[in-house]
Amino acid sequence: MTDTTLMDHLPDPDRHAEFYEGVASRRAFAWLVDVTVIFLITLVIVPFTAFVALFFYPLLFVTVGFIYRWWTLARSSATPGMRLFGIHFLNRHGNRFDTGEALLHVIGYALSMTTLLVQLLSVVLMLTTARGQGLTDLVLGTVAVNRAA
Repeated sequence: MTDTTLMDHLPDPDRHAEFYEGVASRRAFAWLVDVTVIFLITLVIVPFTAFVALFFYPLLFVTVGFIYRWWTLARSSATPGMRLFGIHFLNRHGNRFDTGEALLHVIGYALSMTTLLVQLLSVVLMLTTARGQGLTDLVLGTVAVNRAA
């Protein structure tokens, strides 16, 4: 089975370019919104821990970010930042994520964020592949597309 066969259910980037137009930049802006929301959530949590959470804040941030992304991707195949910018994910069959696919995508994202070179490779792939897929997207066969397309 070829890569093309696996993605037959997804919009073709040549015939349906409107699905992919501007998605890479929208993903970047959505990521900034989501990181800000995660930061604000962690700021709300810290006082409830008698400020002990400040001693393990990076772990708190990563944990809240993981849960935030998984929960929102499982519910609507998009994070709030992605919804704000009019994009969402589709799986290799052209459907929205289910809970398991959302979990796999968030695990892939978390792993890519642990190493700068892997994250840079993912960004370069988003900017250069026909469907604007990052490394996790290529592995899972997922795409981010314009919601209104």
